[in-house]
Amino acid sequence: MKQTLALATFVVPDYDAAIAFFTQTLRFTLVEDIPQGHKRWVVVRPSGGGAGLLLAEATSAAQTAAIGKQTGGRVGFFLQTDDFDRDHAAMLAKDVNFLEEPRVEPYGKVAQWADPWGNLWDLIQYKD
Repeated sequence: MKQTLALATFVVPDYDAAIAFFTQTLRFTLVEDIPQGHKRWVVVRPSGGGAGLLLAEATSAAQTAAIGKQTGGRVGFFLQTDDFDRDHAAMLAKDVNFLEEPRVEPYGKVAQWADPWGNLWDLIQYKD
């Protein structure tokens, strides 16, 4: 049996602001944006492929409270790159909030950053 992780839900306060961040700042591809009456089916995916994010606009107080805290304060998202220095520089130029200087670990080069809603990410280039 072959299985893949296709999508992960990512709760946001506003569809359009989230689409702008992911497509303009991170250069993700907008895969789908389908109106469904009271909500939209919005999927973004990194340009190199992999699992996509289903952007879900918060519709309740509990969902709103979860924005930026979806992984309990841990790094929950890992953006893998084939050129760390290129992407780090491009993200800095777009005012991405890096929380640390790049560091080299046994598994590769990495730096932690926060998205506009407070979720923690790693930009990472794994060693070959």
